[in-house]
Amino acid sequence: MSRSRHVPRPSWILVLVAFLTFGAILLVNGIVNAEFGNDAEGAGDRGPDGAIPAVVSEGGSVVDATHDPVRTIRYPAKTIALSFDDGPDPLWTPQVLAVLKKHQVPGTFFVLGSQAAKHPQLVRDIRAQGSEIGLHTFTHPDLTHVAPNRVERELTLTQFAVAGATGEITYLVRPPYSSRVDALDDEDYDIVQTLGKDGYITALTDFDSRDWERKGVDRIVASSTPENDAGGSLLLHDAGGDRSQTVAALDRLIPQLKAQGWTFSTTSRAVGLPPANHEASTFDVVAGTVLLAATAFSTNAVRVLEWCLLIVGGLVVLRLLVMLVVAGRQKRRTDRMTRDPDRPVYTRPVSVIVPAYNEKECIEQTVRSIAAGDHPVEIIVVDDGSTDGTSEIVERMAMPNVRLIRQPNSGKPAALNTGIAAARNEVIVMVDGDTVFETSTVRLLVQDMVDPEVGAVAGNAKVANRNTLVAKWQHIEYVMGFNLDRRVYDEWRCMATVPGAIGAFRRSALREVGGVSEDTLAEDTDLTMALSRAGWRITYVDSSRAWTEAPATFTQLWRQRYRWSYGTIQSMWKHRSAVTAKGPSGHFGRVGLLNLALFQVLLPLLAPLVDVFLVYGLFFLDPWVTLAAWGGVQLIQLLSAVYAFRLEKEKLGVLWLLPLQQIVYRQLMYAVLIRSVVTAVTGIRLKWQKLRRTGDFGGVPVASGPKPLPPSVEVYTGSFQAVVPGARRQAGPHPVRATVPPRVPPHS
Repeated sequence: MSRSRHVPRPSWILVLVAFLTFGAILLVNGIVNAEFGNDAEGAGDRGPDGAIPAVVSEGGSVVDATHDPVRTIRYPAKTIALSFDDGPDPLWTPQVLAVLKKHQVPGTFFVLGSQAAKHPQLVRDIRAQGSEIGLHTFTHPDLTHVAPNRVERELTLTQFAVAGATGEITYLVRPPYSSRVDALDDEDYDIVQTLGKDGYITALTDFDSRDWERKGVDRIVASSTPENDAGGSLLLHDAGGDRSQTVAALDRLIPQLKAQGWTFSTTSRAVGLPPANHEASTFDVVAGTVLLAATAFSTNAVRVLEWCLLIVGGLVVLRLLVMLVVAGRQKRRTDRMTRDPDRPVYTRPVSVIVPAYNEKECIEQTVRSIAAGDHPVEIIVVDDGSTDGTSEIVERMAMPNVRLIRQPNSGKPAALNTGIAAARNEVIVMVDGDTVFETSTVRLLVQDMVDPEVGAVAGNAKVANRNTLVAKWQHIEYVMGFNLDRRVYDEWRCMATVPGAIGAFRRSALREVGGVSEDTLAEDTDLTMALSRAGWRITYVDSSRAWTEAPATFTQLWRQRYRWSYGTIQSMWKHRSAVTAKGPSGHFGRVGLLNLALFQVLLPLLAPLVDVFLVYGLFFLDPWVTLAAWGGVQLIQLLSAVYAFRLEKEKLGVLWLLPLQQIVYRQLMYAVLIRSVVTAVTGIRLKWQKLRRTGDFGGVPVASGPKPLPPSVEVYTGSFQAVVPGARRQAGPHPVRATVPPRVPPHS
């Protein structure tokens, strides 16, 4: 019996490929641009040297271990080789070359492969001027403290970098942190022998300019001047820090030594060896070219990403500050209106629609909480083909003013449209079947309806079941994100979403936009956008609270947010023409829709850079600076959260979870958004995913409601094309149905 294999979805494959590509870019850039301790005199204390033969410890500074026995070569008298370590550097190497050209002398440049890969033109300039190239490893490690395969890799990569830049390779090597031949210990000598077996000749130094100390030009010149006529190699640096003193000292030292009869040469020529640089093989050139291309691409890509990170960080912080100011202004304005004794009061009855599909765990608490309110309501429960006995529960409750309508399973938009068609009142409140109201929720929610310009009102959705870590993180998100955003959108008159958990709508506004559309998975967002485009004002009332059961596990949260995110993208795409429209539609498009696209889609896609560069900085940059920058971002987030919680009159104790939320929870939200974008781009059909409910409202008091009476039960089996009386297929001058990602299937 054959088993079917699980094939990854195309969206996951794209995400995985993008992730691996991005990781490779950062890894290459990190290796090439990591900060090295170039200026250190040595990597550690000198160890035992009993294994070093006297011919080496007492010999010349050029050690040839390619043969057995090992031999050393001394420089002729009054012959000096100017050698430069740690480059090439785009600032200092050209200045060093300019001094050498001025005085017509060559040099030997022991290059770092990472620097050569970043600046191949400088390597070519060195060779074009008659100087020679040696290897100084790729990343400047102490070779005595790395594995043997790392030694080989360091030199091979550096050879590739040189071959890619010049078409040549070299046999000269100077290990990092090395100095004179008489300073070798047994571990150093092991490295020299290893290099010899690989065909490399080790070129150590005889004179140390000590320019890395940066104690002035005079000190460098004095340290660089030989005490007798014995020739040798002079150690200088053309990278690794400020080399202005080195350049100035070199300009003085060369003519001074020339006047004393000294001859300047390259290392290989001075000691009588064949030219160090010779033609590379085709493989080395090709490998080097690939290495240079990868280095250039990764360096430029990371540079762009760094700018993006800077822009993203600046925009996020600026937006956060603006939102806090605007949200505070909205809070003060609405508080003044609430306290105004002359403000008209909306007292007319309203219709509350509860679309229900398999809500047996929550439906009774939901209906009872609505019926127990202090505002006159009719409650319409639309059972959308439930198979778990939801409608039977409503029937057994036998509550007054509760009408039960059964219909075949057709999806939430159809259930809402059925309820709208059956409603008797001008103001309609929509509530999810997993939400409970406070006694004053409906009354406070509908007060803005005294203003005839108001077409809808968003209430304050609260997380009820705060007894799990996932739910607590959602509680923080609801307070900091959703409700803070709605305050700003209220003030700017560009509301994007009236939450399905609690929202009031004017019947005439619903009629104008054609009811609730089935085009997207986020029917609440789609409907709100249509109302905003049609010129209706949509407000937010924070005092009207609804308590909803949030997903309790990461799996359930993923399903919910995937649907929300995908549906929001669908809605934005559907209403994209608002960006160029005129009037109220254009205002919503250029303020609300662009704000949503920029800060809810585009920037969150780039926001993971903050966390990626945190890890990147810990490994390849200064970890303390990296942690300080990350801590600063977290402090801003914390202060903002405190302010948002104060606006909502919420307890601050849960905010100790905020840093962990940024590390764990936020990554899930990034993954959801990325998956949603990829799904939308690839056109994959996304099914409605029903969440499992438990009826846990975290101790929120649910009133029992009035005394039971026989319920009114109806069965709706008609068409769902135009269930709103007088509904149009067009929302004002704007089409409510447009080319969008695949249509939403019914509940499944």
